[in-house]
Parts: sequence; C-alpha cells; structure tokens
Amino acid sequence: MRKFDNKWIRAVLPALLIHCSIGTVYCWSLFKGDIAAYIGSSVSEVEWAFSIAIFVLGMSAAFGGKLVEKDIHKSSLISALFFVVGMAGTGFFIYQKSLIGIYVSYGVVMGIGLGIGYLTPVKTLMLWFEKQKGLATGLAVAGFGLAKVIASPLMEELLGERNNTGVLANPENIYTMFYILAGIYLVMMVMGHLLIKKPAGHEEESVQSASFSYRKVLTNKTFIGIWFMFYINITCGLALIAQEKGILAFIGFGAIGLVSSLTAVFNAGGRIAFSSWADKLKDRNSIYKIIFILSIASILLTVVFDAINNSVAILIIALLCIVNAGYGGGFSSLPPLLSDRFGLNSVSTVHGLALSAWAFAGLTGNQLSAFVLDKTESYDMVLYVILALFVIATLISIFVVKPDRVTLESEDAKKEILAG
Repeated sequence: MRKFDNKWIRAVLPALLIHCSIGTVYCWSLFKGDIAAYIGSSVSEVEWAFSIAIFVLGMSAAFGGKLVEKDIHKSSLISALFFVVGMAGTGFFIYQKSLIGIYVSYGVVMGIGLGIGYLTPVKTLMLWFEKQKGLATGLAVAGFGLAKVIASPLMEELLGERNNTGVLANPENIYTMFYILAGIYLVMMVMGHLLIKKPAGHEEESVQSASFSYRKVLTNKTFIGIWFMFYINITCGLALIAQEKGILAFIGFGAIGLVSSLTAVFNAGGRIAFSSWADKLKDRNSIYKIIFILSIASILLTVVFDAINNSVAILIIALLCIVNAGYGGGFSSLPPLLSDRFGLNSVSTVHGLALSAWAFAGLTGNQLSAFVLDKTESYDMVLYVILALFVIATLISIFVVKPDRVTLESEDAKKEILAG
C-alpha cells in the first residue's frame, strides 16, 4: 500500500474529486429558470438560493477552519454528507414546490458542505507540495473552477429537450436531475474522503494551532488588508461575470456560449497559472498586484477605445478572460499567501476566516453591477466602478499588506512555552 502514499493519490486526486463535486454550485444559472418555472416563483426569488449558498459557504469555512485543522477525515466526511443531502433535498423540495425548502437545502445545508469541502484539501496539498504550495492549491481550486465545464453538458443531458420557448419538454426532469447528481457526487466525495491523507509526521494538531488566537488574526492589519483585497477581487469578478451575457448581447456578439466556455477555461487556468507564478516570486503578495494591474489595464484599454459602444468584440472578450483569470487566481493564491504570513500550522483556520470575504462578496457582487446598470443604463459605468475598486485593491496590496510574518500564539501560550 505504501506505493499509493504519494502526493498525487493522497492529495491531488482527492482534492479534485471533492472540488469538482462542490464546484458545480456555479452551474446554478443553467437551471434556476427551470426551477422558477416548475415551482411557480420568479427567477429573482429563486436566485436567493444561490446567494445564500455562497454566503453560508464563506461563513461555514470561517467557523469550520478549526475542525479541518484538527481532522481532515472528519471534515471531508461532513462535507460529503451535507453537500449530498443538500443536493438531494433540493430535488425533493423542487418536487414539493417549496421555495423555503430550496433555500434551506440548496442554500444552507449544501452551503455548509461547500465551505467545509472547499477548505479540507488545501492544507494537505501544501504539506505534500512544500516547495510548490501555489501549484498545489492551484490544482485543487482549478477543480472548483472546471466543475462547471465538466458538469454543464451532463446537466443539459439530464434536463432533456426544450420546446421552442425554452421550456423543458419534461418538467419533472428538474428534480430527478438533483437525485441523480446527488448519487454521482456521493461516490466522488466518499472516494475523496477515503483517499485523502496528510504526509507522515503531520497527523496531529500542532502546538501553534492549539494556542491559536482569533483576536490576533482579526485585528491584524495584514489580515484585514488581505481580507479586503480578496473581497474586492471577488466582488469585481462577480460584478463583471454577472453582466457577461448582457454585454455580449449588447454589442451583438452571437457566440455567447463559446465565450462563456472560454472565460470558464481562463477562470480555471488562472487558478493554476497565477498561484504557480507566485511560487517563483519573492513575495506572494506581488501576484495580487499583477492580477489587479492586469485587470485595470484591460478595463482602461476597453474604456479608451470605447469598445462597448463601438462593438470592438475582441477587446470585450479579452477583458472578460483577463478578469476571469484574475478572479480564479485570487482564490488559488490566497492559501499560500496566508501560509507565508501566518504559518502553515494554522493555515486552515486563517484561510477559513479569510473566506468570509467570499460570503459577503457573494451577496454584493452581482447586486453591485445590477444596481449601477439600473441607475445609469450604461455598461461603461459598470466598468468605471469596477476599475475604481481594482485601484483601491491595488493600494491595499501595496500599503496595507505587509511582508512580515505574523505570530499567532496567544500571550498565555507564549508564557507557557517560555516557562516550559
């Protein structure tokens, strides 16, 4: 069995199995309209299920970091159970035509599975890939981004044919799809649970993790800076991604599905490329400066050439691809950056706290661009707002996120260590 105890079998494969399962949350747009039609609610009402799921993802990660730190086998099993029960429950409540039930099952129950599952493989990967932490987290988080590309064709097949108005020919397929997917992801996530294992010598929780001080993290300027930097990157990414279809339709570009697949590939590719690039930099925070500057440059180029009004499709597509790549890269580059600043021993806990930024960005990103568009009726104005936020994020990266290592032990723990 020893030949199977390697980083690919014990870290990469289980990470992909878990993240390719939970990452299907991003397929929501494929079937939200079908859910709304079947239960007799508006799409805007049903949309809240996704927002709740992302919020609960971030908050369960924030509060579940300690569990993941202590026992990855328990956390991987909890993640699988919550995610699968939430997905099957969503099918059941669609059948019952219960909007509240969908909020609870898809938003809360599945959301808990998402948050715990997202955290579970990250530290294990960094332990196995000690000198290539960015590559390791990039591989895992890429699975989360690629899940949409992999699962979308399967979901479309399960939903079946549509009539000329886009309505499902067999409406009952919408809830049976969730039952089938729950079975598939149960197998995948249990396999990930059985395979995942830390390298020898890293089974027990460390002294530093046991004496971890939440107050020191939450009041630390570097952590606060990273939190806001991460929050802005997600908010900007979601704000633009939410308007992707509308912008392409506005400029009269027909192959919207092709661009959607292309941006998904850039989203996943950015997760590997940026975090791997950060492995070669002196300070991992530099990768965020690069992400923000590339995003700013692409927006400026689009604005200067007034691409939206003049229908310069290549600039619009390039902008969407660059922002998607930076959006994905921001996720994969976060754990190694936190590891450098706060130490690998407590990275799951600190990472979980930082992911609370995702929770709030999930509630504000889509709404931001929708609000600006509603008030101004201008996609250019949406770009100006996103541009301003990226500038703020760049300034935070430069002036707030310090390069110094942060000590997390509480004062009492320090005294005990010195006394010992």
